[in-house]
Amino acid sequence: MNSSSKNLPEATAETARENSLIEYPSQFPIKVMGVKVEGLVQAITAVAHHFDPAFNASTIELRESKGGKYLGVTITVTATSREQLDELYRTLSTHPMVKVVL
Repeated sequence: MNSSSKNLPEATAETARENSLIEYPSQFPIKVMGVKVEGLVQAITAVAHHFDPAFNASTIELRESKGGKYLGVTITVTATSREQLDELYRTLSTHPMVKVVL
């Protein structure tokens, strides 16, 4: 859904909430992969804080690839809406340090 529910008629916004598989607010893990370089984790943390001001960086999980070239970073944000998650995924996916977002 590309439109913000604020721009949808009330019945359509309500239907979107009812059809969601996620209950809001909820803790939502996101896996981000990038080349293991200095600043990757800090960049991902900054994006997470932008979308979830209460984001707790101590919950970040890191996993190196077998060869050590890539780093998997799992962040868990408090998801408050589908729109928030869509924009968070878009922002992470277009970040120059990020290769994949799951």
